[in-house]
Amino acid sequence: MIHDHLLSRAAINLIAAELLVLTITFAGPRDGPRPVIDSRQGDGGVSAFYVWDEEVPGVPGRLLRQEPLPDSLVLSNAAGGVRILYTSTNGLDGKTPVAVSGAVYFPKGSPPTGGWPVVAWAHGFVGIADVCAPSSKPRSKRDIDYLNRWLSEGFAIVATDYQGLGTRGGHPWGVPEMEANGGIDSVQAARRAFRQLSDTVVLVGQSQGARAVLSASSLAPTYAPDFAFKATVATGVPGGAPHAPETKTPQVAVPKRSGGGVNARLAVYGLFRLLALDRKFNPFEYISDGAKPSFEAALTGCLAEVDELNSKNLITVENTFKEFPQAATRSAARYQVYPRPRFARPVFIGTGLADTSAYPEGQYNMAVAACYEGSVVETHYYPGLDHGGTVNVSLVDSVPFVKKALAGQPLRGNCATLKPPKSAILP
Repeated sequence: MIHDHLLSRAAINLIAAELLVLTITFAGPRDGPRPVIDSRQGDGGVSAFYVWDEEVPGVPGRLLRQEPLPDSLVLSNAAGGVRILYTSTNGLDGKTPVAVSGAVYFPKGSPPTGGWPVVAWAHGFVGIADVCAPSSKPRSKRDIDYLNRWLSEGFAIVATDYQGLGTRGGHPWGVPEMEANGGIDSVQAARRAFRQLSDTVVLVGQSQGARAVLSASSLAPTYAPDFAFKATVATGVPGGAPHAPETKTPQVAVPKRSGGGVNARLAVYGLFRLLALDRKFNPFEYISDGAKPSFEAALTGCLAEVDELNSKNLITVENTFKEFPQAATRSAARYQVYPRPRFARPVFIGTGLADTSAYPEGQYNMAVAACYEGSVVETHYYPGLDHGGTVNVSLVDSVPFVKKALAGQPLRGNCATLKPPKSAILP
């Protein structure tokens, strides 16, 4: 047992790991091993479509199989939807081919000349169990409304599930290179398979997906030099300014994680990230007896089940662990650093000033770090809106931003006038 104040600080370090991406040198194409099922990481419970029992082809962005989405999963503004399984690159070692699942939604009507422009959608955190994969279950009403809006604007949607979510193997959430690879390769695979999709692509993501699209925007030139996109839209950005000591960006203090709610959720799920990074890691050496039901529920359920048990059992950041996994956390840290925020295309960041999942201070720090690097960043604050509430409200600003980018109109951003989020600054 470690002292409470040390536990709290260590727990903060684990949760802060959610903020970060690793840049890895990529090896040449080769076939990957046959994936094995691992019930300790939430594998199972999905249809045979998600199970690829052969070696995974060594070229990322290739379609392995497709099937129509059930009517219950097709968005109302879509003419139809397709579930896809495609090749990508393991975000942990930067070289091993993996199979990743996702979905494609087509707008109604006839595609324009050159095909439908594409929104590459990266979803927020839903859990680590395969059954939580968005291509296999109904999306949240918030996300349905959001994606329906993009469909109504004439965009097709290509939506990754991310590595290990739906497919075999752990889902190493919080490792942004994994999230970036899955998004890039989903579009590459879909565009090769569906000729009605154009090469006009916009990266759009919320929360975990915001980290995914910002990382993809940075990594695409080296990971997939032929991948072209026009702009990036990110809401609820997991905060923290990468390389802040080097860039000397004007940082503001970010609140520490403590207590229950989303903070307790992140503490419980952080153990799964460590397990995905090291299969020898034993979470039960560290999880407290009170938090074990939440941890076990995460193996076969999603956020609602975990949050319900955390609330019922009064789980907090401080009592999640009987002993904090400090060595595993230190070992994992190298996988969890954003790339430098040098974005070749304009970036939109939407921040709710009442966001307690991705603190506004951290989102501000990310924006100013990107500004320092010379990126074109347009940041919008939404007073009174929380993590989820910002998503759809931000459309009033993000849709015009995207349309300007696609029309080739100048986007200068607001780096010169960006101020810290006044309602969220700490004393």
